[in-house]
Formats: sequence, structure tokens, C-alpha cells
Amino acid sequence: MRISKRSLTLALAPVVAAVSIAWPVQAAPARAAALAAPAEIPIPDIPYTRFVLKNGLTVLVHEDHKAPVVAVNTWYHVGSKNEKPGKTGFAHLFEHLMFSGSSNFNETFISALQSIGSTDLNGTTNQDRTNYFETVPTSMLDYALFAESDRMGHLLGVLDQKKLDLQRGVVQNEKRQRENQPYGLVYQTIVENTYPANHPYSWTVIGSMTDLDAASMTDVTDWFKNNYGPSNVVLVLAGDITPQQAREKVEKYYGDIPPGPPVAKQREWIAKRSGTHRGTLQDRVPQARIYRTWNVPGANTPEEPLLDLAARVLGGGKTSRLYQRLVVKEQLATSANASDGTSEIGGQFDLTLTARPGADVARMESVADEELRALMKRGPTDDELRLAKTGILAEFTRVVERVGGFGGKSDLLASCTTFTGNPDCYKTYLQRIKAATPAQVRQAMVDWLSDGDYVLQVNPFPTGLSAETTKLDRTKGASLGHPETLRLPPMQSATLSNGLKVVLAESHAAPVVNLSLMLDGGYASDSKELPGLASLTLRMLEEGTKSNKGERSSLEISRELEALGATFGTGSNLDGGFVTMNLLKPTLSRSLDLYADVVLHPAFPASDFERLRKDRLAAIAREKTVPRAIAMRVLPELLYGPGHAYSLPLTGSGTEAAVERMTRADLQRYHQTWFRPNNATLLVVGDTTLAEIKPLLEKAFGGWQAGEVPKKNLATVAQPAKTVVYLIDRPGALQSDIIGAQLAPPRNSPDAIPLTLMNDVLGGTFNSRMNMNLREDKHWSYGMNASMVPALGQRLYMSASPVQTDKTADSLRELAREYKDITGPRPVTAKELKDAQASETLSLPGRFETVEQLSSAYSTILQYQLPVDYYNTFTEKALAQTPAQINALAARTIVPNQLVWVVVGDMSKIEKEIRALNLGEVRRLDVDGKPLP
Repeated sequence: MRISKRSLTLALAPVVAAVSIAWPVQAAPARAAALAAPAEIPIPDIPYTRFVLKNGLTVLVHEDHKAPVVAVNTWYHVGSKNEKPGKTGFAHLFEHLMFSGSSNFNETFISALQSIGSTDLNGTTNQDRTNYFETVPTSMLDYALFAESDRMGHLLGVLDQKKLDLQRGVVQNEKRQRENQPYGLVYQTIVENTYPANHPYSWTVIGSMTDLDAASMTDVTDWFKNNYGPSNVVLVLAGDITPQQAREKVEKYYGDIPPGPPVAKQREWIAKRSGTHRGTLQDRVPQARIYRTWNVPGANTPEEPLLDLAARVLGGGKTSRLYQRLVVKEQLATSANASDGTSEIGGQFDLTLTARPGADVARMESVADEELRALMKRGPTDDELRLAKTGILAEFTRVVERVGGFGGKSDLLASCTTFTGNPDCYKTYLQRIKAATPAQVRQAMVDWLSDGDYVLQVNPFPTGLSAETTKLDRTKGASLGHPETLRLPPMQSATLSNGLKVVLAESHAAPVVNLSLMLDGGYASDSKELPGLASLTLRMLEEGTKSNKGERSSLEISRELEALGATFGTGSNLDGGFVTMNLLKPTLSRSLDLYADVVLHPAFPASDFERLRKDRLAAIAREKTVPRAIAMRVLPELLYGPGHAYSLPLTGSGTEAAVERMTRADLQRYHQTWFRPNNATLLVVGDTTLAEIKPLLEKAFGGWQAGEVPKKNLATVAQPAKTVVYLIDRPGALQSDIIGAQLAPPRNSPDAIPLTLMNDVLGGTFNSRMNMNLREDKHWSYGMNASMVPALGQRLYMSASPVQTDKTADSLRELAREYKDITGPRPVTAKELKDAQASETLSLPGRFETVEQLSSAYSTILQYQLPVDYYNTFTEKALAQTPAQINALAARTIVPNQLVWVVVGDMSKIEKEIRALNLGEVRRLDVDGKPLP
């Protein structure tokens, strides 16, 4: 059971003769009794009402009135396994075609739904199903249901060759984009070598270029007629709606659609293999990687939960056997993971091992095999199994926070109903998780992982590669609603005895609390000599603690987190560092004890520091193989100039030279300098009160002492005087990445809201000018986006456009024209502004469902010193903007003749044409940003 099947899912986006060694987990007796047990965590209940229309459409309704939004989740029981050899990629291609308009809703679906404030808006395809989902304001539900039902029942009337050719081109660019990434050919290689040629999982979801080229109008029309009828669909409505309202609306919009023909269903086909088969693949990657795959039973089988638990124990996190042995102890790998990927008619159990640069890959693979066989011989320990169970149960507990999107309540109900007919099937899965014994887990591994594996080794490339119903009158179109009033829970403030500011926002929708310690630091607190220090210091926090109360090792911290059902994370942006914990309410006091210890008393163990320092060097090497990451490393200094606090790599990882010379003492000094209560705010969001939490926080953090904190250099700098195009060569690249950048006002500028609206028109949304130009009109790109990097100082405003290689110069010319046009020749129109205003204001309620989403909103307000009512007044301020105001802002903000362009691609194919554009001075850089001849 998977809350969402991401690994083999393609989404429409705008935006793997041994010695038996036991590796037991050593318990921490003093704390073990206090930690959460699986029995403490209840199985969530998602109430629903179910009905079936006369045409066979299955509908589930779940009420959740905490926010004025409704999730619409439509699951068609058709995926790539329903295709035939020679006609692959149809399910995913048709997913794209379903966004291109229908007879009575003949407009780009994403653009239209964004304009009415949809969030969690997307469509995805995997082997077994195609789903379309959006969370809409309650007042816009009729509009969304009209649109969804129209493309279900009335698509073919406007489907023509032009639309087919357009979406075929978009899909092919998506395929190029995926394969252009490191390890991008692995998935295709694995499925082709682990399934027999006629197995429905033996081809990729995206299909082959040849099959996509050959797809005809007759092919796609027949595909729709045979698979997209309502009798093959589950529709879930979850949120601010009653069953009676839902029935009335669904009958109105879907009742007159013919049911469609019966669809053949494929039965279980595990395709269990025998023997070991090996393959090798060369790729332009800095690290070798081993993928080891077994064919196993699929979803909703008794074996699934047992193999899920086995995967967690073997390679599911920092406490897992593979991580501890390969990453921590022997340091042969930078990552080591195990997963049980389950689909409808079969599954695959995978090990994915990424070798540390220079490590013995054969030794890494051998050690992983030792750990696998040791676990198969003795099974997991009781402690290991308890941790694995708690982690899975905690994940499902958090499902109840969200109504829509991946992993929300509607997603879970739709999945269970589509594949089992029982919306409560997740309860069976979780009951099996709770009941699983070490012996059962061991036996499942013996049964399925003892034989039949495929091993793929990826090596670095040598040179760097019909019922009677009331007929709906659709000629009147879809009815529009209005922006909903947004009233976020108020922020309450308190101050601890040491001066630490505490901000609380209560949310009692789920028994979950989110803690976020916000530090004024971030990448801007790095010195010129040691870029990357801030993020590495934060990353090291969970590697061990030491105080007068005792010590916690990295392994003990990870085990405690799993046993508590809590998640822990650290992160940095330009201006801040963040230490977060998402915990379950029953474990609040115990979780706070661990949280405070990690924040205040990091030990920075020498062995873990050395391991993570090597991991960071490997990560930087990986960044230098990813086109977008290459640009993000070199771009800041080109805009801000050397010496500015924002001029370091935007990835936050630093440079190899800096990481090479970092010492453990550097991390200790950083922590002593920047981790001060007078330099921090503790944000608490969730199921607690100030009266409850403040005494607990005083006990946990009251002894933390204030101190002096350095100032950061956020000086204002001038935009470069003229356009410069920087070229970075990536030989053999399947696409080019074009980044256009300039400086913009800070996040807390009075122009922040109108700047957002202007950017929505230019490049910030699916229906923006730039995206519609390159994707929908020219189909040279799978999609582009423009955004402003949040900052207390001047922001980096940039567009990012991956395009097919042979259209690089043409795309660059079009992008440059779009920048110029919006400053005057083609100003923002009233309709464009109205669409941007609607998209921004109507989508607000759907952005604040979970405590983590709420925490992100309050964190933005606090970090960038925005008004406390920023989001509650956002709608009013956004709707007050006029085209004249937006165009005046564009004229004084956009600098089309002073842009910095960075193009990453195969220069042997694109450089000559780029120079011929005469956009400005052209300079060549290496991947470190150093000038080349």
C-alpha cells in the first residue's frame, strides 16, 4: 500500500556466497520505554458516502469543513499496462490531451483551473491508472465539475491533429528532459530486463519515441472511446461539501454521459524470475550506482506490508542496516536505500546503492548482499520491526490533514476503490502492518528475495552521457464562483525567560504539531572562505548530541524519531536556517526533549563529520552534472558580484575547495555564533495551546543563552549594465537549459504583491506568456517557469527554460522578446491581470490545509517581516491592482537590455546560432563559473 505511487508515475507539470552478518540495533534502555509503540497510533478513519450513477460512475464523498475547499479526484482505471507493444505511451499521451480542451470547455484546462484558484492541480499516469485532481474553492466546485465532466464525455469534438501534434511534442520533450538527467535511462533499462517482452509492465509509462511518432488520430480516438467511459472511473469529492450536495451536482454534470464499453482487466502477473542477471549502463554521472531488483507481489496482497517492513529495516532511513553499514561504518556509499514498489498486478523490490567516489563498487554490492542475507536468515529484531511499523502508521496519520493532491484523503479513497472496490482497504493494510511478526517478515523475504534478481550497474561515462438521465445544457458553459474569505488562525506570541520568541498558531484538525526553529543565518551567513558551512552545520545536528544529561548517537536519534512517529529536518535558504520537527500530539513532551537536545547540544562527531564532508563533495560533483544546478551554482556571483552575501552557489552546498578545508571546529564555531535565542524564533503550529506548550518549551530551552551575532552583507548592488550571455558546455546533452536573470526588490517590498501578479503573466504560471509560447505554441519545451528567490535583500528574478537542443537559439530569442514586450510593446492586458488575480486569490484557501503548510506561511511572514495579516489581506490588495499599475511596475522593474543569460547545453550544436542572435556579449564559462577562452 502506497499513499501515493510516485516512483513510476508521470505527471503533467507547468512547474533502485555471502557471509551472514547480524547487524542488530542496540537499544537505548533508559529511553526505550518512553517511546511510542505502534499500538499507541490509531488507524485513521476516513468516513465516506458512496453511490453509483446509472452509467456506472462510482462516487465517494468525504466531508471535511475545516476550509472552504473541495478536492476533486478523478481516477480512470487505465494506465500503460493497458497498452500494446508498438502502441506504448498512449495512456500518458492521452493524459496530456485531456488538458487541451473539450467541446463545451474548449480552453487549456490548467490555465482555466488555475484562474479559479485551484491548488494541487495536476494529472498523472502510471502503469495502472490515470488520475486528474484539483482542490478548488467551494464556490468554484460547479465550474470544476463542469470542466471534468465535459472532458470525460465531450472530448472528441474538438480533438484534432493540431492538438495531437502539439501534445505529442510536449510529451517527447518531457521524455528528453527526463533522460537528460543523471541516471535518466535507468527505469527503461530495468523494466525491459526484468519483465518478459509481452508483460504489461515491460515498457515505460512514457513509451518510446517511435510509438509516439506513429500515434494517429484513429489510435487516440479509439483509446479514449475504449477506456474513458464513466463505468471505468472513480470520482472522489472531499472537503467542504455534503453527500446530498455532491449527489445533486454529480447527477447534474455526469448523469447524461454514456457508460462506455466493458474494459478488460489484467489479473496478477508477478513474473517471478530465477537466477541472477546483470547489466551495465554508462551515463554522464560522477558516481557509480547499483540497482538490484526482484519481481514481487503487488499492492493489496498479504505480502505487501511484510515486504514494506523489510524494506524499511533494510534500507528505509538512517537507522536501517544498509545505511549504517555502507554509509556510516564502511563509508562505501553516499546513499543506500531499499523500497518495495507495488503496482496492481505485481511489484518490484529494489535496492539502490550510490557509491562514494573512488569507493570499491564490487565491495559495496557485496556488503549490501551480506546485510540482505543476514536479515533473511534471522529476520528483523523486535526493535527494528517496531520502528518500521511506527513510521508507516505515522505516515498514514498525517493523511487526514489534507483532502486533495498526492497522499491526501481523496487520493487514498480513490486508490482503494479503484484497485479493490473497497474504500477502506488501507485499514486492512495497516492492520496487517500492526500484526506482522519478525518471522513473517523474514519468511516473505525468503520467499521473494532469495532468487531472481536483476543487477544494473551504472558507471560514469569515461569522458564525463447510457442511462436515462436529464440532459445538461452545456452551451451555457461552466459557472464561476468567487474568492473565499481567508482567515488563518491568529499568531499568538510569548517570550521565554532567555528572550527566545515563541509564536503559536493553533490547528486542531489532526493530532499533529509542527515545530520550526527559525534562525537568522542561511547561505548569507557563510563567509567567502567557507561557503556551504551553514547548511553543513545544520545537516550535522542530527548526527549526535552531548550534554551534561548524557549522549545520543546518530543512530539513537534516528531510532527515537522513528519510535515517536516524528519527522525531523533541517534546511537553509538565503537568509535563514530552519530546524523542524513534525510530531504526533500523544508524544509532544517526549518529542520536545529530543528536539531541544538536537538543537542545543550537537556533538558534531568527528567520524560523522568526515563522512558527511565526503558526501557533500559528492553532492557538489553531482550538481555539476545537472544542467539547472550548474546554472544555480554560477548565477549568483554574476548578478551580485564577488563578496556579497548572496553571491555564493544558490544550492547552498558551497564549493569543493571550501568543503575540503572545513573542519569540525568550523561547525562548532558556527553553531556557537549563530545559534542564539536572540537570533531565533520558535514557531509552533498544530494541536496545542500556549498554556500547554510554553511550560514545556521553558523546560526544554530556558537554559539557552543569548549572545552577540554578526551582521551580514546585504548591500544593494547595481544591475549589470548590459546583456551578457554565458555559455556552459555539457557535451551530449539532450536538451539545453536557458536561465534568464536580473535583480528585483526584496520580498518585503511594497511591490511584492503586484510583482507576483506581473510574474504570473510573464512566466510564473502554466498559462503565462513564456510557457504558452515555448510549450503550447511552439512545443519546444516540456515547460518553463519564472520566479523570484525570496530574500531580505534584492531578490534574484529568473526564468528557467529547458528546451530541445535544435531550438535553443530560437527559444532564447523568443524569451528575450517576451521580456521586452511586457515592458511596453505588449503590456499586460486587463484579462491577463484578471486571470492572475483570480489564480492567486482563489487558490489561497487550498494552500493552508496541513500544519506544515500553515507553518510555511507563518514562517514567510516572520522571516521576511511581512504584516501579520499579510495572507488575510492578500486578496483585497491583489484585486485592487490595475493594468496601469502593473505595467508601470513592469517598466521600472524588468530590464530586457541588462539581463544575464546562462545557457547550459551541447555547445558544439548551439553556440554558433546563439552568437548569431547578437543579444549581447557572449562569454564561455566552465561548470565552476570560471571564464574560458
